[in-house]
Amino acid sequence: MLSILLQKYYFFYNFAAVMSKNINSNRGNFGSKLGIILATAGGAVGLGNVWRFPYVTGQNGGAAFIIIYIICVLLMGIPVMLCEFMIGRHAQANTARAYTKLANGTPWKFVGYMGVLTAAIIIGYYGVVSGWTLQYVFASAADELHGTPEYFQKFFNDFSNNPIKPIVWMSLIVGFTHFVIVHGVQNGIERASKIMMPILFLLLLALVACSLSLPNAAKGVEFLFHPDFSKINSDTFLEALGQAFYSLSIAMGCLCTYASYFKRETNLTKSALQIAGIDTFIAILAGLLIFPAAISVGVQPDSGPSLIFITLPNVFEQAFGNMRILQYIVSFSFYMLLTIAALTSNISLHEVSTSFLSEELHLGRKGAARVVSLMCIVIGALCSLSLSGKYSLQLFGGSLFSFLDWFSANICLPLGGFLTCIFVGWYVDHKFVRDELSNWGTIRTPHVHAFVFIVKYVCPLLTLLIFLHQFDLV
Repeated sequence: MLSILLQKYYFFYNFAAVMSKNINSNRGNFGSKLGIILATAGGAVGLGNVWRFPYVTGQNGGAAFIIIYIICVLLMGIPVMLCEFMIGRHAQANTARAYTKLANGTPWKFVGYMGVLTAAIIIGYYGVVSGWTLQYVFASAADELHGTPEYFQKFFNDFSNNPIKPIVWMSLIVGFTHFVIVHGVQNGIERASKIMMPILFLLLLALVACSLSLPNAAKGVEFLFHPDFSKINSDTFLEALGQAFYSLSIAMGCLCTYASYFKRETNLTKSALQIAGIDTFIAILAGLLIFPAAISVGVQPDSGPSLIFITLPNVFEQAFGNMRILQYIVSFSFYMLLTIAALTSNISLHEVSTSFLSEELHLGRKGAARVVSLMCIVIGALCSLSLSGKYSLQLFGGSLFSFLDWFSANICLPLGGFLTCIFVGWYVDHKFVRDELSNWGTIRTPHVHAFVFIVKYVCPLLTLLIFLHQFDLV
């Protein structure tokens, strides 16, 4: 009798092990170290690097802001990134399930659900801006982006207020993102990243070379790298933290989801440093593109969100207008660069929700991707219409687009980062941290104790102080 019971036990044990292995293998994995770095860096590199970083830097003292930003990346960005990497790779599951596995039935599991929700909110309005970049690619290809400053202002206003055109371009972006996602991790996300990221980097280098060749370009370089500490105030630190979280895709579920496709031998610390380094390097290159070009024609590169759609077309017109072919190439290349950056981020955000629906509702990758793409189009359409004067959709005294932007950047990201640090630093067993960082003793990790200290005390305290400051509570 005992022999029969043991045979049944081993049968069901082996059956469960095989089924578990099959489930994990069906999720897919990145096929190479290069694929891991390019895909995850592609998810981090986006409009925040090429668009937001330059104008925020211009408004906050140039190199002074860059110094604070790098400190935020080192002290908070990379440690939180590592937390998400550890959770995702350990669980080999979508973000919500990954936190649930470690939470052991406690409410901590909702931190994972919060990450999925944040990604869904961001991709809704992010797709609208991504659609704008694609429209500008075609407008520059049709040689429509030349004229007076008033013309560029009118061109953008007419387009963004149109009830139909922005939705069409946004839907095209979603369609391309959907095409990549349904082809899986290796054949979709990794392959697309290996194509798009080198193109993005080469385009950026070429544009930087053009910008640095302009008269008075040296003043733009000086503006970028000369620290003006007189512009630093308490709000600057909030801007730097927000930029670090936004630029590195912290607390959006992207890093945790991508880490679930990492192989067990992946060096998490090395990967985090490489990804943060690539992300910061591209942001600084974007500054080297925009500042010299803008200052060479007498335009201050701190004009805020309108920089890339209103200010820069005017800059390109003035800087390269006497060389029509070069102006045409620079304008087209710049908006192609923006579109690629937007696409890599859209893919990572889309994958968060696709992975969640596929595994939790058992819809399969294609079915889940269809649901997410439809959701993106609906939310994106509502956000786009909220910017239209005729069909304006208002929420809490502003547009739906502005509210989702504010809510995700100022509430979800810092709160998600704070809770993730508390979860890993105070709840999760520190043996889990040592095992994941050292790949179960196969990698030397002298930084473990410093990492635990930073995650337990430094990251939560600084994030909380900056978070409360925006509401004038500290």
